[in-house]
Amino acid sequence: MFNDNEIPVKTLVPIKIIATGVALPPDKLEATELDKKLNKPVGYSLKRSGILYRYHADHQLQQADLAAKAIDDALNRCDIAAQSIDLLISACALPVQALPYTAAHILKASSLPKTIASLDVNVSCVSFISALQVAAGLLNTGAYRRIAIVSADLASRGLNWQDEESSLIFGDGAACAIVEQGDGRSGILSCLFETHTDGIDLCEIRGGGSRRNLRTGMDESDCLFHMQGKPLFRLASSLIEPYLARLLNQAGLTLADIATVIPHQASHLSLEHMRKRLNVASDALIDIYRFRGNQVAASIPSALHEAIITQRFNPGKPVMLIGTAAGLTLGGMILLP
Repeated sequence: MFNDNEIPVKTLVPIKIIATGVALPPDKLEATELDKKLNKPVGYSLKRSGILYRYHADHQLQQADLAAKAIDDALNRCDIAAQSIDLLISACALPVQALPYTAAHILKASSLPKTIASLDVNVSCVSFISALQVAAGLLNTGAYRRIAIVSADLASRGLNWQDEESSLIFGDGAACAIVEQGDGRSGILSCLFETHTDGIDLCEIRGGGSRRNLRTGMDESDCLFHMQGKPLFRLASSLIEPYLARLLNQAGLTLADIATVIPHQASHLSLEHMRKRLNVASDALIDIYRFRGNQVAASIPSALHEAIITQRFNPGKPVMLIGTAAGLTLGGMILLP
């Protein structure tokens, strides 16, 4: 590991995570309840999905309200004044609506000052990583002093219950991180995004934009989530190891230097693949999938929060955020806390 004299400061982009928080819908969906919903024997859903339970919102809960609760949780945990936030970044994969942008809805629902700047960053499941990169750039120009980044997704609203594979894995939730420039001892060592468009139709919700709508033609299924699980997993698996080598090389590190790996909680198979193929120790890998499922963009910041509250996000010890997303996109960042 690094000590203060060994941190590669030449490549460090300063940013400091000063607080995190989470929010969950009140309704918990147990695996046994899912067995009944899918008309399967007891134990089937747990065996197939690896999830003990996850949270699904009812039809009244608003995405922006859940995001606002995550922001308040982060503020309250570290006694940060809402008035000190001068930018809100929404890093949600699923929008509240087509227009206006999601951050405006979240800002209205939140306790933050109602006239601050707000914007959306959307790279599907790895939106939070991209938002951290954007925030670091903005903080280092001096444009903003303290930024709240929040991811909130209600994946249950788009589940196709006729598709067993995808209906088993998703959960709802929100997570927030509050960041500032810091003193220069913490920050981004490397950040890498790649888009492999040969996988663009392997994971999608087709409706809601200019491509499929009431005028161009659409049906109910266009508003539901569609995933071709096996081809998606094969493609992502073929790309992840050389991608990881490029991300580590950019930071001048090896996997042995990484103290904690915070992956997107895509599925139990993806997490197991990371453990085995990449030889990541179980205690170094943040795994909340059994209790949260795949929370889309909220997965990575929720896992980051878990790393922080379990003392696995420590100064001087590099941490890797990594995930795959619809697109097909690979996204990763190596941080020095």
